Amino acid sequence: MANMEYKDLLDAGVHFGHLTRKWNPKIAPYVFMERNGIHIIDLNKTLASLDEATHAVKNIVRSGRKIMFVATKKQAQEVVSEEAKRLRMPYVTHRWLGGMLTNFSTIRKSLRKLSSIDKMMKEEAYQNLAKRERLMMTREKEKLERVLGGIADLSRLPAALFVVDIKREHIAIKEAQKLNIPIIAMVDTNSDPTQVEHPIPANDDAFKSISLIVKHVGKAIEEGLLERKQQKEEAKLKEEEAKKKEVDEQPKEEKSEESAS
Repeated sequence: MANMEYKDLLDAGVHFGHLTRKWNPKIAPYVFMERNGIHIIDLNKTLASLDEATHAVKNIVRSGRKIMFVATKKQAQEVVSEEAKRLRMPYVTHRWLGGMLTNFSTIRKSLRKLSSIDKMMKEEAYQNLAKRERLMMTREKEKLERVLGGIADLSRLPAALFVVDIKREHIAIKEAQKLNIPIIAMVDTNSDPTQVEHPIPANDDAFKSISLIVKHVGKAIEEGLLERKQQKEEAKLKEEEAKKKEVDEQPKEEKSEESAS
């Protein structure tokens, strides 16, 4: 994976934090200086944190598990949903439903309901329903898709969360903490980096900054998926070679038995 350059972070405005009066003192180790009443993030710390976070991401994905993207703020919704869809990872960009992780069994019921509505709408019987019933069904499907569409294929809890703005997504953070699900997150100067396992100190308000970090994490996921695919292919090849060797050795054993007799 191409390494992130200091200049890339600088150009995207990743270093711009919040007003000094809005800062969280726990972010101090990641703050470089104060300029015009704004905290400036130390981009060397951001680079180091990104390396650590992408390494963790690759290991999780390589093991065949999912990472859930969480970003409900307007400037992050599009880039996060596009990247998650591209990587076939679950995502939440509309709003976080309380209990989405801690009450996953109930969420799965809603997902099954969405799936059954979708299936029903493809059947001929749907066309025979009254116009009002079809309209109600369509509205219910749209509502469920808006909230749960990004996790429609999620059959079990994700192995980790990738979050943009931990202060805004505090409910998701608390639920993940309760279930010991590791969190990788963009953390601005108004947030507490100790709340997450892999904080990435960065501007979580500007579109350019969010886009740069999200796509870099996306590339790490892509590499992890590719490595997993290669590992599976290698394992399959070894298995086939072992079977072939077994078949090749069998006649030799039979011949040695015949000569002995």
